[in-house]
Amino acid sequence: MMATLSQTKELFRRADAVCFDVDSTVIREEGIDELAKFCGVGDAVTEMTRKAMGGSMTFKKALNERLSIIRCSREQVNKLITDHPPQLTPGIRELVDRLHQRNIKVFLISGGFSCIVEHVATQLDIPLPHVYANRLKFYFNGEYAGFDESQPTAETGGKGKVINMLKEQHGFKNVVMIGDGATDLEAFPPASAFIGFGGNVVRQQVKEKSLWYVTSFGELLKELENI
Repeated sequence: MMATLSQTKELFRRADAVCFDVDSTVIREEGIDELAKFCGVGDAVTEMTRKAMGGSMTFKKALNERLSIIRCSREQVNKLITDHPPQLTPGIRELVDRLHQRNIKVFLISGGFSCIVEHVATQLDIPLPHVYANRLKFYFNGEYAGFDESQPTAETGGKGKVINMLKEQHGFKNVVMIGDGATDLEAFPPASAFIGFGGNVVRQQVKEKSLWYVTSFGELLKELENI
């Protein structure tokens, strides 16, 4: 059965859990691009991110290729977070607060890196066990040693795997996914509903396939008033 806009809105209002993408959704930038810029290889990596978001290569391959160009040390990652902390998208703090007030669980599911995403979660009072992201690996001297390829978020279709896991572990019935990219859209199903977010960047294929597409978190906040 094809869902409708009004059904999507109702699923959002009645959600047991809301899962947010992070890069270009909860925060204004793409974390991996910021890391690349910080390490002096910005242009090469931005082009590859565009390809990954457009769905023209597997996510793991794109991640691997970009990271092998960046090869960031633990020190560089820590310095990035200190010197250029991720910029929260306007309205996200209020939206997460409101969801928490309504006893709706909030999760961050990201193809980005846990060190950056956990920093964002802390700012939004989202418990760290509610963060699913990729883990960078470092040698004992702090040099880049790859990433944890066993994380579901390292795979194409990984966000859907996380949502299935959340449904099993917590018994959630209604899980809503919100994000800007192809990897967010493909998590629906198993997500009960998908809301496309274009407040930082509009990806045409996501906009076209979204039953509900918003360009500000204010629109979602307003919907929560309609109870």
